[in-house]
Amino acid sequence: MTGTDVRNEAEDSGPGGYAAARLRLLTEETRSGPPRRAALAELTDDWLSGLFTAGAGDLRGASLVAVGGYGRGELSPRSDLDLLLLHDGGDTKAVAALADRLWYPVWDLGLDLDHSVRTPAEARRTAGEDLKVQLGLLDARHIAGDLGLTASLRTAVLADWRNQAPKRLPELQELCAERAERQGELQYLLEPDLKEARGGLRDATALRAVAASWLADAPREGLADARRRLLDVRDALHQATGRATDRLALQEQDQVAAELGLLDADTLLRQVYEAARLVSYASDVTWREVGRVLRSRAVRPRLRAMLGGGKPTAERSPLAEGVVEQDGEVVLARAARPERDPVLPLRAAAAAAQAGLPLSLHAVRRLAATVRPLPTPWPAEAREQLVTLLGSGRPTVEVWEGLEAEGLITRLLPDWERVRCRPQRNAVHLWTVDRHLIETAVRASAFTRRVSRPDLLLVAALLHDIGKGWPGDHSVAGEIIAKDVAARIGFDRDDVSVVATLVRHHLLLVETATRRDLDDPATVRAVAAAVGSPGTLELLHALTEADALATGPAAWSSWRASLVADLVDRVSAVLAGDAPAEPEDAAPTAEQERLALEAAATGSPVLALRAQTEPPAEQEPSGDPEPLGVELLIAVPDQSGVLPAVAGVLAVHRLTVRTAELRSLDLPDGVDGSVLLLAWRVAAEYGSLPQAARLRADLVRALDGSLDIAARLAERDAAYPRRRGVVAPPPRVSVHPAASRLATVIEVRSQDAPGLLFRIGRALEDASVRVRSAHVSTLGANAVDAFYVTGPEGAPLPGDEAESVARKLEETLRG
Repeated sequence: MTGTDVRNEAEDSGPGGYAAARLRLLTEETRSGPPRRAALAELTDDWLSGLFTAGAGDLRGASLVAVGGYGRGELSPRSDLDLLLLHDGGDTKAVAALADRLWYPVWDLGLDLDHSVRTPAEARRTAGEDLKVQLGLLDARHIAGDLGLTASLRTAVLADWRNQAPKRLPELQELCAERAERQGELQYLLEPDLKEARGGLRDATALRAVAASWLADAPREGLADARRRLLDVRDALHQATGRATDRLALQEQDQVAAELGLLDADTLLRQVYEAARLVSYASDVTWREVGRVLRSRAVRPRLRAMLGGGKPTAERSPLAEGVVEQDGEVVLARAARPERDPVLPLRAAAAAAQAGLPLSLHAVRRLAATVRPLPTPWPAEAREQLVTLLGSGRPTVEVWEGLEAEGLITRLLPDWERVRCRPQRNAVHLWTVDRHLIETAVRASAFTRRVSRPDLLLVAALLHDIGKGWPGDHSVAGEIIAKDVAARIGFDRDDVSVVATLVRHHLLLVETATRRDLDDPATVRAVAAAVGSPGTLELLHALTEADALATGPAAWSSWRASLVADLVDRVSAVLAGDAPAEPEDAAPTAEQERLALEAAATGSPVLALRAQTEPPAEQEPSGDPEPLGVELLIAVPDQSGVLPAVAGVLAVHRLTVRTAELRSLDLPDGVDGSVLLLAWRVAAEYGSLPQAARLRADLVRALDGSLDIAARLAERDAAYPRRRGVVAPPPRVSVHPAASRLATVIEVRSQDAPGLLFRIGRALEDASVRVRSAHVSTLGANAVDAFYVTGPEGAPLPGDEAESVARKLEETLRG
């Protein structure tokens, strides 16, 4: 059926015919994107025009006007209809009757409707009071009735907008900024709002409004395609969900990608991010231009009076060779010759970042159009300018985005293309891969005074996740890429090796500190062997912190910082020639011995809670010290079931376990029995910690079997309704035989949940293995827990037995 046939069906059959024609149009596989939006708008125009004609009768001086998105002809499958019934103020009763004849059929079809009935004077007055109304009227389009009435309103509204632009554009900019603060940046969100988030359809519409003011204009290249892409995604989202929604939820992304014929949800998000990034950059450039024009208008009358009416010349301040500041932006000097100076883009970028100023759009485009490629390896000045740019702190981000918008970054670093706009499907990460790399360099710039080679730190920060654009382990792939990039930008062989080592092992310190037993000499020796030298360890420590801070709030804390600092101290000692202390060399503290003796004497568990709030020595000043957690010391007469009992009691009391260590304590001569000592660090999920007496009472009940922990946890889970969300990947349990010579290390990766450690402890108890220590690490919704286990005699498990325990544990967690 052709578009004409669909329209005829709608006209011949009334509202029912329109509904059928609309459904037929939306289910046509051959038509999508702009053609379908335009056809849907045209079909709706024809239907509403028929309703208007039938309802108007002899009424004159009235017209039906589409405004907002409908006025632009951008009707998505579930878009609402923005309509204005315009009239000259004559027969108001007839106008009211006509409104009923128009609105009720729309409501009867279940379509969302935003409607108003106004005279031209009322419409202009309302627009003057409400910026959103004025923006909608800028896209006013005639549907039916008195064309002259509509045309005169459009002319008047545009004239009002242009006359009031100096006042209303700052108001619009503030509105956009408030929305961005509320909704976030579309180009980084895992579940973005395509309309409201920064860089979305609202911002694209705002740019049209700025252009209509004739005060400034947005960079037009690619903007229409970006807007079209976002509209196409919204269309597919409406089709996939059957709802009028603009939020691209995780559970709908695969279906939306399929609707658009894309490979997968990651491909979809990357296209959305690219479009949003273009809209955001155009917005930044446009609002800077608006500000420049408005400042110029405010200053010009005074300058003309001072200069006798002559035209003032913009002041230009030199920043670097070929680079000057003008009007709050960095531009190229008149004598600059980009075609002869391949270092100029980096020099201009470094100067801009150091000055805290943006690069002008004209300058970046001129550089992109004329500059020659850098030779390989880069000259020393180019490498130094890159390091200066990366070390400039927060201003680096805006300058880097300016270079990237015109393709200069991928010319300088071709491997950047694979990580550009690449999403990270991990709630811990705030940014796409490329923005995370820049954020890491920004964070690392604050640590350049504490390392001997800040240049290597900054370059490693820029490259540490570059391997995420390739399949397999990103650290392994990144090491290869980092070697190539570091050599290309002019580092010598030794420096290339250091950068490659930092990229290969950028997760080593935090993963080891949070998942391995630092008292085990094998742990410290393995890290020392991987790092190789004190200088590299110093750089890796700074990179670890910068990477975590750039990831998000969940990735770094005083607790993690203290664990990493402890590991670094131990590794430093080994690299200096000292042997790590054997675990059995560590004597119990006086408090531990006191608790052990009391447990042996009473035959029941005893415990003590002690808060730890001291920040690590190198923590940046940030007001009050962050709590490291609470140390929980428990002494229990040696018996089975201790680990699941303690873990279960803590879960019942909503206490999160951060680290857990268990060991058998030798009692003084003359004291019978054996005591298990548990030194755990815990934190309260909500509110304050429970009293030690309550914990002890529940622990006694858990050990004697009178407290059914599994039932308590099940009751609590049942009290909270399950929310629909992304299906978590299945748990994975693996054995790391080389991680320790004293025990077998079993690592559990799973979705975090209340009682997880209880379930693991019970499964290990059922497998008749003893847990020497547990190292619990949680990032967002993901738990990575390592357990050092032995057989009943205290020796590591044989290989086959270890694998069998791991498989049984995995089956338990899957069930």
